[in-house]
Amino acid sequence: MAEQLSKVYEPRAIEALAGDIWLSGDYFHAEPGDGSKRGAYTIVIPPPNVTAALHLGHALNNTLQDILIRFRRMQQFNTLWLPGTDHAGIATQTVVEKQLLAGQGKRRTDFIRDDFVAHVQDWKDKYEARIIDQLKKMGCSCDWKRTRFTMDAVCAKAVRAAFFKLFKDGLIYRGKRLVNWDPATQTVLADDEVEHETIKGHFWYLRYPLAEPVKIGREVIE
Repeated sequence: MAEQLSKVYEPRAIEALAGDIWLSGDYFHAEPGDGSKRGAYTIVIPPPNVTAALHLGHALNNTLQDILIRFRRMQQFNTLWLPGTDHAGIATQTVVEKQLLAGQGKRRTDFIRDDFVAHVQDWKDKYEARIIDQLKKMGCSCDWKRTRFTMDAVCAKAVRAAFFKLFKDGLIYRGKRLVNWDPATQTVLADDEVEHETIKGHFWYLRYPLAEPVKIGREVIE
């Protein structure tokens, strides 16, 4: 006899089973040149920062991407949804520093470089695993065999190659300019990480008496 369907939807059991079937069947893996007549269709996931777990905004954004990639897959395109995470340099450093200060009462400067980097690596490993698990539980049809991290050797090489080409083509240059120095993190922040505020201030002029008057043009400075 056919099994009677439950009157209550049990997402934890049903979705976990579906996810296991998808992953074990390798249904989301893509290879270049698979002979698809429709061509390739690729989405590179906007890599979430490893600063914390995913939130509802990520759920919305990734659901829209999943709809697009599944639609093209059903149309027999050679589809690839490339997953990954972002190291989010200064942001991750800041949350790790806050954790160490709260838990151990120590600041970044209290550690030698290698020890602090090890703490950052532990944080990255923990939240990267959590983020990937969240994406899988949402049913995101990514090619998990191709999961990337923005500081992987492959990604780092691609970034260096891109910047070298931009410099060679004269599209970027290195020069002197005013920067956004952050006294708390002891580093320079990007313009998009700074909130600008116009305030009323003062210009202070310090006048030093001279042993002898100095004439500059028509002005005599004493």
